Amino acid sequence: MTDAPLKTGVAVIKHQMASLPEAPGVYRMLAEDETVLYVGKAKSLKKRVVAYTRPEALPIRLQRMVALTRAMVFVVTDSEQEALLLESNLIKKLKPRYNILLRDDKAYPYIFIPTDHPYPAMVKHRGARARLGHYFGPFGSAGAVDQTIEALQKAFLLRSCQDHDFAHRSRPCLQYQIKRCTAPCVGYIAKEAYADQVSDAVAFLKGKNAEIQKKLSENMFAASDAQDFEMAALYRDRIASLSRIQQHQNVHTAALGDADILAMARGAGKTCIQIFFFRGGSHYGNRVFFPKHGEDSDDATMMAAFLAQFYTGVVPPSEILVSVLPKDQKVLQDMLHQCAGHAVSIVCPKRGEKEKIVAACLKNAEAALARDLSQVAHHQDMLARIGQVFDLPRLPQRIELYDNSHIQGAYALGAMVVVGPAGLETSAYRTYKMNVQDLDTRDDYAMMRQMLHRRLTGNQPLPDLMIIDGGLGQLSAVLEVFVKHAVDIPVVAMAKGPDRNAGREVFYQMGKPPFSLDPRDPVLYDLQRLRDEVHRFAITRHRKRREKSLRESALDDIAGVGPSRKRALLSHFGSSDAVKRASLQDLERAPTISKALAKKIFEGFQPS
Repeated sequence: MTDAPLKTGVAVIKHQMASLPEAPGVYRMLAEDETVLYVGKAKSLKKRVVAYTRPEALPIRLQRMVALTRAMVFVVTDSEQEALLLESNLIKKLKPRYNILLRDDKAYPYIFIPTDHPYPAMVKHRGARARLGHYFGPFGSAGAVDQTIEALQKAFLLRSCQDHDFAHRSRPCLQYQIKRCTAPCVGYIAKEAYADQVSDAVAFLKGKNAEIQKKLSENMFAASDAQDFEMAALYRDRIASLSRIQQHQNVHTAALGDADILAMARGAGKTCIQIFFFRGGSHYGNRVFFPKHGEDSDDATMMAAFLAQFYTGVVPPSEILVSVLPKDQKVLQDMLHQCAGHAVSIVCPKRGEKEKIVAACLKNAEAALARDLSQVAHHQDMLARIGQVFDLPRLPQRIELYDNSHIQGAYALGAMVVVGPAGLETSAYRTYKMNVQDLDTRDDYAMMRQMLHRRLTGNQPLPDLMIIDGGLGQLSAVLEVFVKHAVDIPVVAMAKGPDRNAGREVFYQMGKPPFSLDPRDPVLYDLQRLRDEVHRFAITRHRKRREKSLRESALDDIAGVGPSRKRALLSHFGSSDAVKRASLQDLERAPTISKALAKKIFEGFQPS
């Protein structure tokens, strides 16, 4: 790094010093193009920012950041807790290059039981808690929620249908027939009795397992003593369902009530943080994270950044157990208290049952890190082997694969997937909706040219290798686009062999004769797997686009064309554009379309 940019960055920061208050707040460091490089918080803005004016005391990574800094933005807050919350939200939104980043934008699933309905349902919920009711979670995965709800339905017989369906039913649905609901929709159970079922379900989910099981056992024996053996069998099945829930949760401990356990393992420049969710003493699943960070980030700073970013999107429990105490622990606890509306303690236990639980979670985090490092090593080997096969000038760090998808030209789109040293980079995947006015969407070469033209006019970094699905014609189409854009990127066309058999693929590369790989070559297997991934992605996005078109099309504006006729027209013609281009005679021949309706559709698409 030269001294000139660093001196310029220091000068920019020093210029800001005179006007900075000794108050808490948040600062942003901006590059010349106004890209946010870093977001930080401070108890005293003046004292914190002055550290950047002494670059010799900073690690190399932060020296690079200072050298790129051309402006700063400041926000003064009322407290350090407010500054921490603002910093976390800005980091999640802006994803600055030099911050520790939690790469996770998922809304975690909950079990939701509303309190604003006389016969509440028990459903899976994601997103904001806009409706009054009981929220239980978060769960580690949607599958864990689905399995738990299924077992709870058998145990407590609560409905799972939508309120609209509930209000319009005239007879019980299948859930009643298979003994997973008491059919409150048709009055088969009194309101008070259903409320008792809801109360039991809420109590169980709050951790009062023993009380609920005891109550059901007493009811079972009472029914048996009264020789109501059918009712006794129902209680028996409900008790068995509760037992299966606890077996599925795998871990149940009296040492924990509502708590999250976070364990951090580090190695080879990577960090794994694994979080286990416990609610009411029951295990609700776990998640693994690999935050993005610099090599100079210490354990306490890493844990603090993770906690602040994660719990701006998830309501924290009353207790968080960690393997490493975070930096600014007290400030972090106060911030989480403000967010959750209840006290939150962050503890690193040193003895007892809780210390054993954290140690067990730490072993899981270490194992997850080892698996990830192994996968990274495998992907790096794969990239090296691909580079050797195609004689690339350097080890590829980014490979892009392309495919087209359409049905007789309808809903045509192109798809791109990306693979790097860490594997498939799903955040870099792209789709390109074809402009049907500019080309014949049944012309694969034209589609390839349009897709590559739009790719090269985008702002993503150029790859070290492009792999396209097709043969010599597709390769020629890509090279035409390269000439227009004055780029020189290694490109390979991968065509299925005779009879389109996997294992007999033919590869086309500029300046080389076509060649094939041995069917047992591991590189061929890797390339087939990547080809299948871009094909899967293209088909999935194409299907979603087609389904959306079925729901929303120009046909919606024509009176007399309901969902069933719209579906019939789109199935017959392939797309709403094809319907628009159809003649009156073609429309009359379409299934379920009368001559009068065909005329109305035809006139509806004519310019006014």
